[in-house]
Amino acid sequence: MTPALLAEVMEATWPPASRRALGPFTLRDGASGGKRVSAASLDGPFTETDLDALEAAMAAPLMLVRPGEDALDAALDARGWRIVDPVVAYAAPVASLTAELPRLTAFPHWPPLEIARSIWSEGGIGPARIAVMDRVTGPKAALLGRIDDRSAGVAFVACHGAEAMVHALEVRDSHRRQGLGGKLLHAAANWAEAQGATRLSLVVTRQNAAARALYARLGMEVVGEYHYRMK
Repeated sequence: MTPALLAEVMEATWPPASRRALGPFTLRDGASGGKRVSAASLDGPFTETDLDALEAAMAAPLMLVRPGEDALDAALDARGWRIVDPVVAYAAPVASLTAELPRLTAFPHWPPLEIARSIWSEGGIGPARIAVMDRVTGPKAALLGRIDDRSAGVAFVACHGAEAMVHALEVRDSHRRQGLGGKLLHAAANWAEAQGATRLSLVVTRQNAAARALYARLGMEVVGEYHYRMK
């Protein structure tokens, strides 16, 4: 999965409210939907004057920095932009993640049920991020996961062509370490396969060791990385 394809899939399955070009940069309005939909990104060669214009245009300067953008990274560092939230991308063939699940262990639906919204809210995923999901124009679903007949977790999955991506996977504190995260990923793969997708991906902060261990156990491989800088 190339960095360009990863960026394309992320943008399609977790879109900003709007975007505009500013010289060699793309600026995004995330409408309070988080870093991923609010960060600027580099499209081509830049100058210090371009960086001046970028800083002037952003009320809260935030840049997504990808592998190979070393010159940008160094220039932002020299201007006092600090690194935040290094991110790792994982992916696997959909066919390797599909699994038969007990009935109602995790089921897809849209729009999100009120209980799904409540679980997301408990994890800090509020209306602004639900609005991000609403903006997705391709196939999409909320996945509600259950343990012992009780709603315990939720995730969002969307497709962009043959690519499917999972976002906003959240398991209630009271039901963690019981395997529901893996079941939600299996459910996402089952749904993605039904949509004709052949690969399932997601992104996670580098520091989330528990989630990364889960993805590795499921056979997902690291396919990319990036970090943010903010001033």
